Amino acid sequence: MSADLATDTALRSRVEDFLYAEAALLDEWRLDDWLQLLSEDARYEVPSTDRPDGRPDTTLMLISDTRPMINARVTRLNSRKAHREFPWSRTRRIIGNVRVLAVETDGDLQVTANFAVYRTRSGRTHVYAGRYRYRLRPRGEAFQIAFRRAELDQENLDEHGTLSIIL
Repeated sequence: MSADLATDTALRSRVEDFLYAEAALLDEWRLDDWLQLLSEDARYEVPSTDRPDGRPDTTLMLISDTRPMINARVTRLNSRKAHREFPWSRTRRIIGNVRVLAVETDGDLQVTANFAVYRTRSGRTHVYAGRYRYRLRPRGEAFQIAFRRAELDQENLDEHGTLSIIL
């Protein structure tokens, strides 16, 4: 990371505000609004818990979605057909340790952040903790998500059972 990025508090603050707004949309189940944050070429990944460093071409992924697949996931979660999420789980996302790591030659930002997602359903609360990796594309004063990866810290998902929510 360059010294300029390490001290660019205005940029980091804009990125933090964007990530906090994204978390609020997801917690409020405003999934159609969340889709508007994604670029047309967006990818969304959740690697398996035993290989968080894995790549979709070489490793089993829990989720490896292109934009059309993300659209289909949101359509299903918004319908009564997603039985695991009807009625919707209550979620609360905590985002922290946001860092802008690099500015790519095309202007995209490489960003990481830690997260904890608290999911309450049927009287039980589970916590998903981990790290996000983003590629954010500047669009005026805002950003679009070109890549979003949620790397879970759990060693397994036995107690959690399903990843029907968007981490």
